[in-house]
Amino acid sequence: MNNKQSFIWSVLSLFRKTILVLPHKTAVMLGGCVGALIPLFTHKKLMEASKRCARILNIPEKEAMRIVRGAYRNFGKSTAEFIRLPVMASKLDKIVTVYGEENLREAYDAGKGVLIVTAHLGNWEYAGAWCAQNGYQINGLGTDQRDERITNLIMELRNAGGMKALGKASDLKAMIRALQAGEIIAIPVDQDAKKAGIVSPFLGYPASTPVGMAKLADKLGCAVVPAYCVRWLGTEKLELHFHPALKGREGKQYGKDLQESIDDCNELISGWIRKYPDQWMWMYPRWESVERGDFD
Repeated sequence: MNNKQSFIWSVLSLFRKTILVLPHKTAVMLGGCVGALIPLFTHKKLMEASKRCARILNIPEKEAMRIVRGAYRNFGKSTAEFIRLPVMASKLDKIVTVYGEENLREAYDAGKGVLIVTAHLGNWEYAGAWCAQNGYQINGLGTDQRDERITNLIMELRNAGGMKALGKASDLKAMIRALQAGEIIAIPVDQDAKKAGIVSPFLGYPASTPVGMAKLADKLGCAVVPAYCVRWLGTEKLELHFHPALKGREGKQYGKDLQESIDDCNELISGWIRKYPDQWMWMYPRWESVERGDFD
């Protein structure tokens, strides 16, 4: 373990202790302030993200810089909220307003399992926790971090929110078992899938996109329900939106035509990001593998 990882863990541990003793609203505000400070120490990443945002959204770099700084603040707020999940899990209905739960309920009651497709937008972790606290059996996929302690902390916090830790997205057997048991799996699909994905427009630019959810939907007949959870007017209040289950074009089962299915999902998610650009992770190089020429 290198010195940088040890430093990050020490700062995170101090931040965690502080956040847990504060009132929720104050803790979220502090998280936003800490998030706003991060670019001071990662100027290169700030500039890269701002240029990425300006190019993708076709906006002036000054406006893109404002959006990316907002994304850092949102990341800080979301981190504070996630850390507070053990004390907030039973109180989520007080801060999360839900729209379209009937779409999730219809899919869940069908008994074939549900794939919730989402993005790293707003506070994606509270979306899963809200489902768990409201009687839905939901699983979160594991994501290995460079520091195993952070990986374990993520799993611990998700469990505190009532979610099950399913393992990695590559554990296909575990995913199939959960879906066949009628459970939910939450999957962020806005990351670069590199060679494992297919190229599909994302915010209007070609990007390698994960295909697992579409393949599982075709194989098992489970529903794919898009959902996102965003911050309301910069406050500690959140809005959780569930869309109707995705359908294939011309009456086909979703996932039957892989390219069309992925294209339709990406178009929907792109619309969310355009509406809330300062709550999405512009710091992540979403289009990197295609821009590098991996699919040429």
